[in-house]
Parts: sequence; structure tokens; C-alpha cells
Amino acid sequence: MEKDNIFDSALAKNTLDSIPHAKPDAKDIVGLVKSEGRVNGYQLSDGSTVSKEEGVAMAKDGDINGVGIAHRDGKEYLKSIPDGNENNNLSNLPSVSR
Repeated sequence: MEKDNIFDSALAKNTLDSIPHAKPDAKDIVGLVKSEGRVNGYQLSDGSTVSKEEGVAMAKDGDINGVGIAHRDGKEYLKSIPDGNENNNLSNLPSVSR
């Protein structure tokens, strides 16, 4: 059973374009800023909110923990790094307003 989880995790990681190395002082994403059900930003552990684009740039610079970069329809977005724990996935975070 554990072997299946490792295989599933490896497959899921292949859907990411990159997994940036987070700096020691990197922030966590604690909430999703949504509009009409679509994510358009992220709330960070310091209380600030950033747009999707700003979040991607911050992650690439190592300023956000636990995320990888993926793309859809030519646009980059953040995705949780698969670790077998569904509880820390971005999709399970609360929605917040800006």
C-alpha cells in the first residue's frame, strides 16, 4: 500500500513544471483569494494577500513554502507539492477575501 502512495506521489510531482527551493524565512499559503469560485490570489502566513502572478513570482524566488509551479492554458499557477497528505493541499485551504 505504501509503495502505491510513493508511486502516486511521483506521478503527481511530474505534473509540476518546477519545484522551487524555499528560503528559510519563506511564507506559507494559509488561504485562497477567490472570485466567482476561481482562485485569483493567495493569503500568506504574514497576513498579506498576493495575486496569482505575484504568488508564482514569489515561489520562484523561494519566498513561499510547499508549492510547485504548474501551468494550464499558458498561465502559471501554484500547486501543492504532493506528499501523500491531503490535509495540506491548497484546495483544502479556506477562501478569503481581499
